[in-house]
Amino acid sequence: MRATNKKIVICLTGLTACGKSTAARRLAEKYGLEYVSGGTALRELAFKMGYKGKDKGWWETSEGMRFLEQRLSDPKFDKQIDAQLLAWAEQGNVVLDSWTMPWLSKRGFKIWLEVSPEERAKRLANRDGISEKEAVRIIMEKDGKTKRIYESLYRFKLGEDYSPFDLILDSESLTSDEVFDTLSLVIDRLVLKRGSMRL
Repeated sequence: MRATNKKIVICLTGLTACGKSTAARRLAEKYGLEYVSGGTALRELAFKMGYKGKDKGWWETSEGMRFLEQRLSDPKFDKQIDAQLLAWAEQGNVVLDSWTMPWLSKRGFKIWLEVSPEERAKRLANRDGISEKEAVRIIMEKDGKTKRIYESLYRFKLGEDYSPFDLILDSESLTSDEVFDTLSLVIDRLVLKRGSMRL
């Protein structure tokens, strides 16, 4: 059952290991919305092209990094997926887990999750069972390449330009439950216009 008859769009983003995918999935489930991930769509496209690997944490593997390099040299992959995401945004009733939609789509309530590189490295290390030193290296490489892709393709600076966002949540010291609860309060009040908001 959907939360409202209004066709709502929520765009959620942030840099690697900030918790955006977990929060986006939970919000979609709570409000009866579709969950669509740009990263998942790109990964599935890579698999169709012959890339190999696991599902979880794939972008941080050597295969994922190799596909990032290919995307740097050829924009067709990102343009294909972004066209699909824009169609989802136009359809509405969706939570978009995407690095590009806050800039490319005029629709939606747009949220940025802010977490320091050090904390993101700790989370990545715990998630993938690697050392924090390795996690720092991976995050620096992935963030750098991802920022270059979007600056080259769309001229926005990921992680530096916050102008599209309706909410910037510093989730450095928040648990995933606290992030979810906070975002739910904001969405209830500002998107669905339900009751009062007390943070």
